[in-house]
Amino acid sequence: MTTDELLASGGPVEGLKILDFSHVFAGPFCTRTLADLGADVVHVENRSRDTGDRYRAAYQHRNKRSISLDLKNEAGQAVATRLASVADVIVENFSSSVMGRLNLDYQTLCSTNPRLVYISLSGYGHTGPLSSWLSMNMNLQAYTGLMLTTGSEGDPPTAISNSWNDYIGGLHGVIAILQALADRADSGVGRHIDLSQFECSVATLGALLMASAVSGQPPKRSGNRSSSAAPQGVYPCAGRDEWVALSIETDAEWCALAAALGVPALARDERFSTAVGRLRHHDELDATIVEFTRARSTAEVERAFQQAGVPAERLRRVADVVRSADSGLAYRPLPGDRDETVLAASLPFAFSHSAVAAVEAPCELGEHSSEVLRDWLGMNDGEIDALERARALV
Repeated sequence: MTTDELLASGGPVEGLKILDFSHVFAGPFCTRTLADLGADVVHVENRSRDTGDRYRAAYQHRNKRSISLDLKNEAGQAVATRLASVADVIVENFSSSVMGRLNLDYQTLCSTNPRLVYISLSGYGHTGPLSSWLSMNMNLQAYTGLMLTTGSEGDPPTAISNSWNDYIGGLHGVIAILQALADRADSGVGRHIDLSQFECSVATLGALLMASAVSGQPPKRSGNRSSSAAPQGVYPCAGRDEWVALSIETDAEWCALAAALGVPALARDERFSTAVGRLRHHDELDATIVEFTRARSTAEVERAFQQAGVPAERLRRVADVVRSADSGLAYRPLPGDRDETVLAASLPFAFSHSAVAAVEAPCELGEHSSEVLRDWLGMNDGEIDALERARALV
């Protein structure tokens, strides 16, 4: 089956109904991923107020449908409850008390839909002493300790860019939902998933957590260097702000680097014959590497190192990556405004016997209100008109 044929099919979770109450990033990224896998994701929004959903233009709502409901209106809440009664999954990432105040919490909804899988992706979870805290990506990176593990010693605290916690929380949300659906296939019963983005981020610290627990000391901020690979770093090349990155993990790679540098005798030097020795003499090795790289372009250095069997790549700007032909499935073309075509991030994997969904443009706010009510609830035009008069649809 060709790529085009795969993309034309509905995806591995086609037919799954997801009611999406989420906003901003973590929740919308979670549901966008499921939409890319073929789920029918209906995003609940409110046209009459600022939802704070600043990432619509970033294509977090592509492949979804949008319904605009007033959830503070009794009739609007009733519509949301009816949609929840036929949904497979509900996703929300509000503060812990919001959905309860709207009578849309799991305990309320599971009584009429016991098969419902309901996930709450809050910053600090719905239980415990931090459940009422508000969270943002920067704050979470600070509170997890992550900002004091990145950068080099002496640097100010350094954040990972691009909403790290939202991506990590959203991906863990997808995994949790798929597991709950698999369990439901056996038990016939759904469940509530209480996901803490804080805990997701702490879990990714991995070996740093273990090392700190054993030593009682904070992790060393090593910048671009490694505790086991040497030499490792980014090295300046000819031109303005041009660099190449390399990392040597094995003795064989070290011998290959020495040959590529034109000084094979380095490989026989006892000071550098082991990883421990190379770590101890890292500064000396860096000086030798810079002498080689600074006189050559990034393309020349990359080619020389790669041909020798050295793990090395030139540093590219994001714009270079977007323009390149080697991004594979990471990006797909998407119709934009004024008949232009833009690139949108896609699911970076492919299945051999099924497809991810084709990439469609982000929905307009409230674009599918009537369509969703007909498809999910079987409503007719008169019933929909009555909801509009009751200001349930806004």
